[in-house]
Amino acid sequence: MIDLYFWTTPNGYKVLQFLEETGIPYRLIPVNISKGEQFEAEFLKISPNNKIPAIVDHDPIVGNEPITIFESGAILLYLAEKTGRFIPNDTKGHAEVLQWLFWQMGGLGPMAGQNLHFSHYAPERLDYAVDRYVNETARLFKVLDKQLADREYLAGEYSIADMASYPWVAMYKKLKQDLSDFPNLKRWYEQINARPATISAYEIGSSINTVPTVTEESKKILLGQKAETLAA
Repeated sequence: MIDLYFWTTPNGYKVLQFLEETGIPYRLIPVNISKGEQFEAEFLKISPNNKIPAIVDHDPIVGNEPITIFESGAILLYLAEKTGRFIPNDTKGHAEVLQWLFWQMGGLGPMAGQNLHFSHYAPERLDYAVDRYVNETARLFKVLDKQLADREYLAGEYSIADMASYPWVAMYKKLKQDLSDFPNLKRWYEQINARPATISAYEIGSSINTVPTVTEESKKILLGQKAETLAA
């Protein structure tokens, strides 16, 4: 049994998609980050960076003690290697998936996150910052589009690399992008969007977060973190 500590963010959906694809038994534990539940002591024992997602694997392959893991990329890699699903066994294929997984973790996610922040949540509009991150998001979408020109998925077959990038691409409208500008990426997006596991993952998420709005109070919680936040 896997405990998934989850909220309806792109990083949260990555892991939920994997669990829905594989049918691994799991228990979903909502962590409402707009209410500050990510700072509760019990959750910090699992995720010291006070971010979702995080998992507890109560049935690890080796040993009897539960394993806790935070960081969405690390979770995807752990689950893929545990199940032997959605990551190739051969060295070249394995490396291909890893490089696109790390590309998303180090590039697409952080840059798209800054795009969202300055475009939608910053207390004042900074045109330079908005343009900087909207343009960088477009560049990264083009990287994906070029990669997908001669293959169905990022590393050939559907993998954790695709699961990592999809939830960020799915926010293309909020990221001020037009998928018509990226025809290969649009085709990829539509294929993953139609997968039963993707549909079920997002249905589960929408049933949990029924008021997906960001209030001024939640902004203070989400965007006002400092070193002192973790001092206790």
